[in-house]
Amino acid sequence: MKAIVTGAAGFIGSHLSERLLADGHEVVGIDCFTDYYRRARKEQNLEAARSHRNFSFEELDLVDADLTAALEGADVVYHLAGQPGVRPSWGHQFDRYTRDNIIATQRLLEQLKGSHLKRLVFAGSSSVYGDAEAFPTRESALPRPVSPYGVTKLAAEHLAHLYTRNFGIPAVSVRYFTFMQALADGEPIEVFGDGEQTREFTYVSDAVEGTIKAAAADVVGMVFNLGGGSRVTVNKVLATLEEISHLEVRRESLPAAPGLRSTSLASDWDGSPASRCAKAWPSSGSGSRRAGVERARPPRGPATENG
Repeated sequence: MKAIVTGAAGFIGSHLSERLLADGHEVVGIDCFTDYYRRARKEQNLEAARSHRNFSFEELDLVDADLTAALEGADVVYHLAGQPGVRPSWGHQFDRYTRDNIIATQRLLEQLKGSHLKRLVFAGSSSVYGDAEAFPTRESALPRPVSPYGVTKLAAEHLAHLYTRNFGIPAVSVRYFTFMQALADGEPIEVFGDGEQTREFTYVSDAVEGTIKAAAADVVGMVFNLGGGSRVTVNKVLATLEEISHLEVRRESLPAAPGLRSTSLASDWDGSPASRCAKAWPSSGSGSRRAGVERARPPRGPATENG
């Protein structure tokens, strides 16, 4: 199988590329190295994949590049590229979010029209839910994003659905819940407000597992939450990191930012078609929050929060 991974130099994208290569697939990675993260760190993310003979890399901007050659013969496209971050999405930077999250997705979808693609997996975000009315949050909950970032991720998700309905592109969306990776580099971790907001932190191998299975299951046109299964406060996560690593977390205390939600928690079993399919996707067994932290490899790339 030939797989395309957009955003391949990112934290999740690089782990996904490595897993696909380990499973024996040909992988083409695409990334344009935006300046949100340092290029050197993203190059580091790619080192393992670049050492594999079945991996090739294209430095392309999805908005204005000719994607014909890069996408030729693709069986599955994993679309993880996009502009992350809730706090910077306000104000004058919103143009970048519309460009990299909405327009880039539309350009990719246009290129895939008429292809023989077997599946497009779009990487969404739990930010589309905003301050959800119920926790755990089910896929059937009405999306009400409370940040410009969440608005752009929801718009891109809707575009994928439109191209499925009108042009037959076999797309499925997975909504990632919070990821976090930092500490060993000694970089400060930003804590907004009192740190008592709760998040569902997801071990990266579980996210990769769910993303790959979304490409194989009979779920075209559907949306799935991908989360770790339990919520915890930011303060508790940092305390666990300190306990396991025997290092002191450098906290940068900041005022609560507009658009940051107080709680996030992915859906549980509710009998819906989405939940029935998700229930058939076992996690990779990372287990508890503590187990996930203990199993984590040395940091590659900055701390990220996708939820």
